[in-house]
Amino acid sequence: MLNGAVLNSGSIRELILTPTEGQLPLVEGWASLDEQVQASGFDFRLLRVYRLLTAGRMGSSADDRILPENESMEFEDNGWVFLEAGSYLVTLCEVVNMPLDLMALALPRSSLLRSGVGLYTAVWDPGYRGRSQALLTVHNPSGYMIQQYSRLMQMVFFRLSNPTAEGYSGRYQDERP
Repeated sequence: MLNGAVLNSGSIRELILTPTEGQLPLVEGWASLDEQVQASGFDFRLLRVYRLLTAGRMGSSADDRILPENESMEFEDNGWVFLEAGSYLVTLCEVVNMPLDLMALALPRSSLLRSGVGLYTAVWDPGYRGRSQALLTVHNPSGYMIQQYSRLMQMVFFRLSNPTAEGYSGRYQDERP
């Protein structure tokens, strides 16, 4: 594989089904590789939705960072939940295990965008392991209905020019919200 290249479906499947010695599968907890592996990425599904209740805070040091309190929303009627216009924290079903020679970015599925819904994510650093979260923002003034386990975002994996010596070691390592 070329350094700096985006992983294709074959490489993604291989890293999930037959990881190299000492490495965990790239993605765990998936439902269907046939549906979730894309030509240049992997679709992650919705596990939980949280309503944000309080203000958060970002300071110049990690000690000055405070996440807002939130409450889990209940799925009803065959796993559906109605979201009014606003922002929500979402937890994804799958667990990702980034090797030291990969990083990833994720984008919303186009059906969200076409419905007036945005999904905001951060960088998945080499060495990160965990069940991730993202920010789902309903811009549509009429709101949005979403079903649990629906595919929300496509993660795109990039091969680094050289593996990093030390991977991610931040506060979200091994998170399982």
